[in-house]
Amino acid sequence: MRYGALILTAVMATSSACASARPATHGNDHASPGRTPVIGASSMDSERDIVLAVANPIEPPSVHAGSSLLGYTPARRYGAGQRAAADLAALKQKYGLRELTGWPIKALGLYCVVLEPSPGVARDPVLKALAGDARVRLAEPLHDYSVYTQESHGSPQDNDPYVSLQRGFIETDAAIAHNFTQGTGVRIAIVDTGVDTTHPDLRGRIRDVHNMVDDDTVAFNHDSHGTEVAGVIAADGDNKQGIVGMAPGATLSIYKACWYPPTPAAAAKCNSFTLAKALTAIIDTDIRIINLSLGGPADPLLNQLLARLLEQGDIVIAAMPPDGNIDGFPVDVPGVIAVRMSAVSAALPGILSAPGKDILTTQPGGGYDFTSGASMAAPHVTGIAALLLSLTPKLDAHTIHDLLLRSSKVSNGTVQVNAASAVATLRSMHKAGY
Repeated sequence: MRYGALILTAVMATSSACASARPATHGNDHASPGRTPVIGASSMDSERDIVLAVANPIEPPSVHAGSSLLGYTPARRYGAGQRAAADLAALKQKYGLRELTGWPIKALGLYCVVLEPSPGVARDPVLKALAGDARVRLAEPLHDYSVYTQESHGSPQDNDPYVSLQRGFIETDAAIAHNFTQGTGVRIAIVDTGVDTTHPDLRGRIRDVHNMVDDDTVAFNHDSHGTEVAGVIAADGDNKQGIVGMAPGATLSIYKACWYPPTPAAAAKCNSFTLAKALTAIIDTDIRIINLSLGGPADPLLNQLLARLLEQGDIVIAAMPPDGNIDGFPVDVPGVIAVRMSAVSAALPGILSAPGKDILTTQPGGGYDFTSGASMAAPHVTGIAALLLSLTPKLDAHTIHDLLLRSSKVSNGTVQVNAASAVATLRSMHKAGY
């Protein structure tokens, strides 16, 4: 993918991007007259702001003579209908709230907004009052989320092949699995920071990009965490440079929902708003796997969106938090495949283990470096899931989870997923008439 041909979708300026889940567009949509202006996600305050949702039923198109051959003109976009707009206006006036931004969630029949209480007004009493208002479908604090990674340390920065240094690739026997499948035809969504779309090992793997945070193309391409995740999953193979991904034949759709605070060495963060917009955008696509190398507190809206994705057959793979807590988003959603970084201690029942320590992967600027954390463990599983789906496209999340769990092997004293064993098990199932 050439840099000059890559245009990011500025979803902060077009709330319809999440409803239609269309690919990145050329240029930015402009806000229509009277529309609430939007602010950058990084300017929102999780200690202050509120996420609120009201019912937003799809309204029939208006009818007037001569508007078309059928006598009507379809609505140009799915946004806030008359009912949602009226309810929001009344709620904002009654509770003294200022709307920062809003977006439709067509799959759930909701219109969501991020609201700021009046200066000096405590948030909790407002949330309690909103929860008792019949017009409100959901009211919750704006939550913060973070990626699960540790600091990188130095490695060579040249174009020599580094496959022999890829600990995760070697320990999972991915090279053997590649004799049968490389994940060709499988589309994967990475919900994370931006990604270096110009990286030599990623250019041919990225199908489309979407920015739920801002319209900063430079920052998007300089984001490290998403670039690292993308490399583990689908770095190009057999191109005589760099590394090879777990599923080098898969294609990636990048949804930037996380950003780096200005504080030096700070981990990337996301919030309820950006993650909800990303998940909403994915619902109407043909994406089969979603990688979430991030997490935070439980969130009713985000849980509903993940539940909808799981219902329609998507496979959601998420990193376990460093403290092992399984009560937060996204690992608390039933059906999500949770992945921890391999360790000597036994994993909780149903939790997959994958390499996550000293993982060599892609870095912004065309480089490579080692990094550690559950954020790197999850994409190893995402890549193996793509290998399996490429062989059997109709596999569901439950079957993939069960197959990966029972085909895991002992490596360096720990039980962890194994690409070759998983592929061999699936091929045996095919021979048995599965």
